[in-house]
Amino acid sequence: MALISKTRNAIPPCRVWGQFQLFILVDIHRSKRQGLRVARQLRIEYPGAVYHIMNRGDRRELIFRDDRDRHRFLETLAEACAKTRWEIHAYCLMGNHFHLVVETPEGNLVAGMKWLLGTYTARFNRRHKTVGHLFSGRYKSLVVDGSQNGYLRTVCDYVHLNPVRANLTSPEQKLSRFPWSSYVYYLKSASQRPSWLRVDRLLGEMRIPKDSPAGRRQFESAMEQRRAQETGQEWKGLRRGWYLGDAAFRQELLEQAHGRVGPNHERNQRQESAEQRAERIVREELRKRGWEDEILGQRPKGDVGKVRIARRLRNETTMTLKWIAQRLAMGTAGHVANRLYRIKNQSLRGRRFK
Repeated sequence: MALISKTRNAIPPCRVWGQFQLFILVDIHRSKRQGLRVARQLRIEYPGAVYHIMNRGDRRELIFRDDRDRHRFLETLAEACAKTRWEIHAYCLMGNHFHLVVETPEGNLVAGMKWLLGTYTARFNRRHKTVGHLFSGRYKSLVVDGSQNGYLRTVCDYVHLNPVRANLTSPEQKLSRFPWSSYVYYLKSASQRPSWLRVDRLLGEMRIPKDSPAGRRQFESAMEQRRAQETGQEWKGLRRGWYLGDAAFRQELLEQAHGRVGPNHERNQRQESAEQRAERIVREELRKRGWEDEILGQRPKGDVGKVRIARRLRNETTMTLKWIAQRLAMGTAGHVANRLYRIKNQSLRGRRFK
């Protein structure tokens, strides 16, 4: 896991891990003064990790120009969850930024965020006929202690109350008046929610025993009371820190990071996890068809069975078209893209692809 970006004049890393956060802060301020590259934010990944994610538009410009963009972002988020097995505890879409509270059962935040941001940017640019970056630099990620100690509730409250802080709802209006956050889905039955939105953990931290009409009314009442009590001072730790939890949680994070410093470690570990899932899918598909691995090289690159495997890999993993083309012996990444585009259009017309 690459914890720091090495620069020629960077301060030597501390040997005591308890001082690591201080090193990051000092290096950032010194870099700004001297015009050096700024050290990158600490990224920690592990199965079951919970994060608060926030990212803004480049130069604080809009990332959602209208409701179609917001719908498209949520559709892309749903695809990302299907690929990565993410569970979303809260979200809020503003004009020039978004908030997510994400749980990663497979410890794959970085791979998933790369796909989510890259795919939405491409779709946004294609729709609005623009080019270039949509988001500003690296997204902010805050690791959250999700062990039922109230920290998950704190970060979800912060996300759900974001429209209030931005004055998008008046004091007379209910919080549910704002339609572009997960709060409105917490007030609906399970059948009306996205499958990737998980509500039980937040309800549990609020001591609401059941996701029922009575439980949802209790949730709404508690949130309206919380809204009335907000002063803004309680969110400092969320805005400035790299984790949200107690001292023991912080120490656990630092111990996980210990011994993993290296420029390629995080990338290799992430790639291994993604490839393991992709290889499992390939094995399942080969077994279903009664094929041996070498059959892939003997069948035409546009073989229907190979195209179906490629479609599943694109839907359920973050592997690149180049990797899929090489693994399935389908020629080039461009050929795979063309075949997938063709079957997508045929599906939209209600036809089976050949």
